[in-house]
Amino acid sequence: MAIYTLPELPYDYAALEPVINPQIIELHHDKHHAAYVTGANNTLEQLEEARDKENWGALNGLEKNLAFHLSGHILHSIYWHNMASPKTGDGGGIPDEKDGLGDLPAAITESFGSFAAFKKQLTFAASATQGSGWGVLAYEPISGRLIVEQVYDHQGNVGQASVPVLVFDAWEHAFYLQYKNQKVDFIEAMWNVVNWQDVAKRYADAKANTPLLIPANKA
Repeated sequence: MAIYTLPELPYDYAALEPVINPQIIELHHDKHHAAYVTGANNTLEQLEEARDKENWGALNGLEKNLAFHLSGHILHSIYWHNMASPKTGDGGGIPDEKDGLGDLPAAITESFGSFAAFKKQLTFAASATQGSGWGVLAYEPISGRLIVEQVYDHQGNVGQASVPVLVFDAWEHAFYLQYKNQKVDFIEAMWNVVNWQDVAKRYADAKANTPLLIPANKA
């Protein structure tokens, strides 16, 4: 029995045009994301078999596979909801100028100095990933601040227990059919579809549900 399932897109394939064309969205969701879901479920079955047979020699490879596929599934599940159609006016813009975002704009300013500085850092983090990876804005539960992370592949180079609230997919399958090898152009365009309402909700949920791991005065 499958543990993980592919979530439906919150919009149709053409909703993010002209930033991302429908062919990319269809392939990215229906093929690539689906493959991570299948991979996670298959690896869980293989881990169960290894436990039953006490085949502990297979454990390291299987744990690595699970981290890869499961993290891919998690990051993509956030990614789809982090975006909204620019045609409706829901995507993009500057969070300081939008209503209903709670503490998010102030948190960005406190953590990075300004929205402009944050935007530059996340843009560079995503576009400068070596090979495949992600740029991520995450809530860090020791300082209680927001940080930018570079995620290599799907799970490497991240702070333990950090909670992603905004993710930019910088794998080639996310942009190559439209932007060719101009990754930075794709990342720059992505700012036009950021769903700040979703990011703000994820930030509020992360603060409310992720207790500080160390009291602030001892961080």
